[in-house]
Amino acid sequence: MVSFFVEKPQTMSASQNVFVSETTMSSIIPNNNNNSSSQKLPPGLISISKKNLLKNIDIINGGSGQRINAWVDSMRASSPTHLKSLPSSISSQHQLNSWIMQHPSALEMFDRIIEASGGKQIVMFLDYDGTLSPIVDDPDKAFMSSKMRRTVKKLAKCFPTAIVTGRCIDKLYNFVKLAELYYAGSHGMDIIGPAKGFSRHKRVKQSLLYQPANDYLPMIDEVHKQLLEKTKSTPGVKVENHKFCASVHFRCVDEKKWSELVLQVRSVLKKFPTLKLTQGRKVFEIRPMIEWDKGKALEFLLESLGFGNSNNVFPVYIGDDRTDEDAFKMLRGRGEGFGILVSKFPKDTDASYSLQDPSEVMDFLRRLVEWKQMQPRM
Repeated sequence: MVSFFVEKPQTMSASQNVFVSETTMSSIIPNNNNNSSSQKLPPGLISISKKNLLKNIDIINGGSGQRINAWVDSMRASSPTHLKSLPSSISSQHQLNSWIMQHPSALEMFDRIIEASGGKQIVMFLDYDGTLSPIVDDPDKAFMSSKMRRTVKKLAKCFPTAIVTGRCIDKLYNFVKLAELYYAGSHGMDIIGPAKGFSRHKRVKQSLLYQPANDYLPMIDEVHKQLLEKTKSTPGVKVENHKFCASVHFRCVDEKKWSELVLQVRSVLKKFPTLKLTQGRKVFEIRPMIEWDKGKALEFLLESLGFGNSNNVFPVYIGDDRTDEDAFKMLRGRGEGFGILVSKFPKDTDASYSLQDPSEVMDFLRRLVEWKQMQPRM
């Protein structure tokens, strides 16, 4: 993941009227007051090398034309459909075949996956954009198909199911409209559980589980307003407020304007040193600089379900974005379950398997449901 970080202030900023939250789960993020580089920092702090710190301060506060060009190159590579971003060695058939051998199709390996689950409780975690819905130019039109909705509804009847996304929960729910799911919005910083007595036609209030970045709400609102103002001269840009994070979509921005957009975004973020900038598929993500991501959200949800220290659980995470790599990495470290990357192109990933697009995701989920429904008969 391409990330910019700067040193986090030790005290609350009076001008911004916000402070960094320390209310993270001690069972998930160890509380250690030793701030040496070899030790884990307390919740809310991120270890960063002096070299990277100086480099990233340079990027935020000025930098050089070369650094701007590096950002633009990264923007080109942020979408696998940008063929110019694919080195010839990777696009070769040999490299493609090698990648597929390392990350085989989850559909073709379905029986082996079921065998690996060993009768344990399967828990499903799903990204939304690019996984349950296609990637579209307008993020407000990333609609889930009715077939996919029915499939996810059946899945939730068979296994505990969560959607983990960068979107805010309210927008996500308007797309999904299934109250029987767990939702982790804002890259896992806004987590709610299934509603009791949910209705098909009317949303019922769901239980709030966790909001580790609650103190950042005023700051995110202000950043969103400033980004809207700063980027309004750039045609095609889309700025969104996801409650605990913000995003700047450049999918519809002319590539000739990308350097200008980088300057606009960083000119805003240099005023907010407790926020970090990361990059997804043709989108900039602005998030609080706390030690929390989709991997931490996955851990929290497993803990909430009673599987925190259990050996009887088999988590499956399906996603297509760089931010999903935190969840893939967590599963590899846990040694239980696996990640599935949704991509038609070779990517560096900690996922174990792959699926090409949302239609293959739906086929995989359907097979899981069919397998589960067959269990009593078997």
